[in-house]
Amino acid sequence: MKIGLIAGGGQFPLLFAKKAAQKGISVVAAGFASETDPGLAKEVSVFQWLYLGQISRLVKYFKRQGVHEAVMLGTIEKTSIFKDIRPDFKALTFILKTGGSHDDAILTRFADLMKTQGIEIRPSTFLLPELLSPAGCWTQRPLDSAEQQDAYQGWKLAKAVGKLDIGQCIVISNGTVLAVEAIDGTDATIRRGGDLSRGNGCVVIKLSKPQQDLRFDLPATGCETIRTMAASGATALVLETGKSLSFDREKMVALADEYHIAITALTEQDIP
Repeated sequence: MKIGLIAGGGQFPLLFAKKAAQKGISVVAAGFASETDPGLAKEVSVFQWLYLGQISRLVKYFKRQGVHEAVMLGTIEKTSIFKDIRPDFKALTFILKTGGSHDDAILTRFADLMKTQGIEIRPSTFLLPELLSPAGCWTQRPLDSAEQQDAYQGWKLAKAVGKLDIGQCIVISNGTVLAVEAIDGTDATIRRGGDLSRGNGCVVIKLSKPQQDLRFDLPATGCETIRTMAASGATALVLETGKSLSFDREKMVALADEYHIAITALTEQDIP
């Protein structure tokens, strides 16, 4: 089997490449300058650097390598869209057709475009289902009653924000939303919320958007999330069962226990 890998930043593309190698799957990877870990090139069969917006070059590369299926993994700093993009004619046509659409619509339409070129985009977790967040409390300390109320209220608010395709994360304390994720990303959102909580603690809620295409861009957390929360005075993290990714989960939970941070994963059915 051969599969294409459209790789952003972070460890997800590396984990995927290693798992594919274990299963005897050949990986043809495309990375983006200033985003993708250069070490990925050593973990895959074929690797090529591209710039954001080089859709024609990406399609030709995959076709030349005999790729008919691909995954989209890793992060792309949203600010890169404004400073490090080199759109070709196919990309410009795509941009004109999508207009001012938000993240999820753009990604889904990009996947549709790739399908017209004979390349099917598969779910990012099909080789790594263990990364999907399991249900329940993960830590020694469960949510206390105040955190639980914030979790329930914040869940509804986070889904409302997600429906507008603004972001996947909010920070809430005592029923008041302190920060909403925007282009600055999750860690910056946590820091903003922590600053406004003034040492009174706050709950971080990171969920999939109601219209989320589960093939890509699932909300992700890891050890760095916990470190940022601890430094910001956040006391609890709420995730979505089966619709969010957690990296290095054992280390993440151990770190949360060290900082007395509660982590729980809920479903829509858990929200009263």
